[in-house]
Amino acid sequence: MSTGFIWRERFGWHDLGAGAGPLRAGGWIEPGEPHAEHAATKRRIYSLVEESGLLERLTRLPARPAGEEELALFHTERHIAQVRELSAGAGGPLGLDAWVPPGSYEIAALAAGAAIGAVDAVLDGEVDNCYALVRPPGHHAEADEGKGFCIFNNVVLAARHARRDRGLERVAILDWDVHHGNGAQAAFYDDPSVLTISIHQDGVFPPGSGAVAERGSGEGLGANLNVPLPPGSGAGAYEYAFERVVLPALERFAPQLVLVACGFDANGFDPMSRQLLHSGAFAAMTAAAMAVADAHCDGRLVMTHEGGYHTGTVPFCALAVLERLAGEPTAVVDPFREPLAGMPGQDLQAHQREAVDRAATGSP
Repeated sequence: MSTGFIWRERFGWHDLGAGAGPLRAGGWIEPGEPHAEHAATKRRIYSLVEESGLLERLTRLPARPAGEEELALFHTERHIAQVRELSAGAGGPLGLDAWVPPGSYEIAALAAGAAIGAVDAVLDGEVDNCYALVRPPGHHAEADEGKGFCIFNNVVLAARHARRDRGLERVAILDWDVHHGNGAQAAFYDDPSVLTISIHQDGVFPPGSGAVAERGSGEGLGANLNVPLPPGSGAGAYEYAFERVVLPALERFAPQLVLVACGFDANGFDPMSRQLLHSGAFAAMTAAAMAVADAHCDGRLVMTHEGGYHTGTVPFCALAVLERLAGEPTAVVDPFREPLAGMPGQDLQAHQREAVDRAATGSP
């Protein structure tokens, strides 16, 4: 097994400044703490992967910026121009909870280009699968609007590239970030060639987005699946969601490429959600996605990094995923896994079963 890995220090230079949680400092929000979407979690992932010894067993891949024509595979000319203008000046708001700091057009384009390059590396057989540790995240960005810390939609652009430029007929996007994958839903809502599945905490972000009833339209009806889970869902609920919704849908679709929008903000210590996952649960979801890729597309799987805001737990979740992708365990012991796994509520609860069953049947 050959696993590609993409990280550039430049991703850490995207700077949203001071804040409190998802909000920037100002008004009654006192400066002093960093904004929730800061570089430390990503740098700590890289550090742990390196110090574990796993990095030397991965295939380091370069990242290059996406050009405007590639960004236009999803985003409008107005959106691209606005990002460029804000980046070249003093920065400014791009949409709901989205901000472009000075110099971040180039960094966001680099993140998008890394996701596209990861697809090429997998399709060309350079690696079997790939993890693109990119920043800023992308899965909330829509064609003409940034949202939720996202500027360009990395995973959507990767899927569009796979379809248009590489000629694939069926691409699957699985999003297990704790927030709804609204960008992919918007991009492919009427497109049966791209299956989009989002498992997320019900009602967190974006507001009013990600309901079970949002199943696609026209020819794409049934190709968009949402699994909104109740707060407090642990490994048992996510395992049942895979068993009942995710894996059957992927098996029916038989993708030629599997893309995963990989957020770690469903971990039990994350400040941006109320779920209970631990690193072992993320490894199990990775194994399930790999099994589908092995069965239908020679293992071709690409992960793009999304959310995850607890600097302690996120690196261990990422390492667990990379160990599974590479088939290379390390000697690292996750000190957060046992406390999280021992929390009450890890087993599937009756109300969680009902929520997953509603998603499986499409019943609101």
